[in-house]
Amino acid sequence: MSWKPELEDLERRKALALALGGPDKVARHRANGKLTVRERVAGLIDEGSFEEVGSIAGFPEYDADGNLVGFTPANVVCGRATIDGRTVFVTGDDFTVRGGANDGGLRDKFQYAETFARRWRVPFIRLVDGTGGGGSVKHLETMGRTYLPDVSQFTEVLDTLSEVPCVSLGLGSVAGMGAARVCASHYSIMVKNTSQLFAAGPPVVARTGQTLTKEELGGCSIHAKNGTIDDEVATEAEGFARARRFLSYLPSSVHEVPARVPCDDPADRAEESLLAAVPREARRVYKMRTILEAVLDKGSFFEMGKAWGRSVITGLGRLDGWPVLILAGDPYHYGGAWTADACRKAIRAIDLAQTFHLPVVHFVDIPGFLIGKEAEEAGVMRYGTQALAAVRQSTVPWCAIMVRKAFGMAGLAQRNGSEAFLRYAWPSAQWGSLPIAGGVEAAYRAQIEAAPDPDAERAAIETRLEALQSPLRTAEAFGVEEIIDPRKTRSYLCRFANLAAPLRTLGRPAFGYRP
Repeated sequence: MSWKPELEDLERRKALALALGGPDKVARHRANGKLTVRERVAGLIDEGSFEEVGSIAGFPEYDADGNLVGFTPANVVCGRATIDGRTVFVTGDDFTVRGGANDGGLRDKFQYAETFARRWRVPFIRLVDGTGGGGSVKHLETMGRTYLPDVSQFTEVLDTLSEVPCVSLGLGSVAGMGAARVCASHYSIMVKNTSQLFAAGPPVVARTGQTLTKEELGGCSIHAKNGTIDDEVATEAEGFARARRFLSYLPSSVHEVPARVPCDDPADRAEESLLAAVPREARRVYKMRTILEAVLDKGSFFEMGKAWGRSVITGLGRLDGWPVLILAGDPYHYGGAWTADACRKAIRAIDLAQTFHLPVVHFVDIPGFLIGKEAEEAGVMRYGTQALAAVRQSTVPWCAIMVRKAFGMAGLAQRNGSEAFLRYAWPSAQWGSLPIAGGVEAAYRAQIEAAPDPDAERAAIETRLEALQSPLRTAEAFGVEEIIDPRKTRSYLCRFANLAAPLRTLGRPAFGYRP
């Protein structure tokens, strides 16, 4: 009279589901250098923590007597797990079943996963391989009809973005809805040589007259440099490690604040190297990342999007154990001038900080927006204006370290709209409406051209104005709050992080996250 027969039937179905798309397709999948979906889940999460949801969802076959004679599992695996002891929800596409296409899956599982993460306020991780629940023309024969695309599926994705951390890993050729799911994340990764991403794959694109390989159309070398994804990695295991580390800086949802971790790096640690980190010659470059590593908690800097928008450095770090978001100029690229892509990158970082209550530290070196024909063709002023709006809309605590330049409209990006704002200048700082060199040409042209020696006249004017440009002159008029010894920057920033901690406000931001 027990229920043992039903439980045995359940275990049989689970065993069939564990076979994925069958031994031949699994072998072909592995031959392409890819892990199976269940191997991926296991490699991402804490060992033994996976609690699957919908373990026997799929497509059964019954004989005339109602006996189960065959079973194809749905091509998405999902469930609860933990990462570093914290609950997360994970979905993984099974490429061995219909290449992840819609006719091999159950849309309800995708929607359940998005909704579960948001309702239970836990981070959400997508392991995407295929169309990620997207379309396949074979599905038309299965359904016997077509259908209008349903916006509700993507609405769930956007709602999730505004409430819990979302990480997506593109682990194969992802197209259509799968590609959109990778992009609709706070942090996205692709694997070199095995991952590609596109709106439509090579067979569809060929209809337009373009014959391309998957790599040529949508490989990492394209998307890591244009901002479609945040980072590329060499292996799937490296991608799992980066996903775990990214989540470590964030709360589980917007209804919590980022947690402090123990820190044995002294808050008053001074770095002698910072005294000469910025060259006295304004046109000489220097290594901003070296400055960041010297100031943040040791080993805590986690850069994102290194391969695109390269005049702006964005990432996460810690100060006295508190997570913060980092913005910084990189003079190695366009002298630090903000390009259209740099503006897009800054917007993305600022939105992340605003969504998850991360204080921002901005190491300012902005000579302006990039100028010239190519910059104008890229729409630098449109994206620059959007970036300035995003900065101003941000209300999280913000600290600006004026490292070197802050000129023109782009110089407004030094500070946000928060009342919890601090600003410190290094002696190397320079600011104004225009850099002196360019400004002299515009303002003193007639005088320079009329001089017996125009070059000498220009040099004399520049020398006279450079004396007025000293940050000490600005500080005398209280135009900047304080000029500090660069070696003591860490101590000032650690005090900022501790001041900011109780000011972080819980809840969903006034506007949704912009993917």
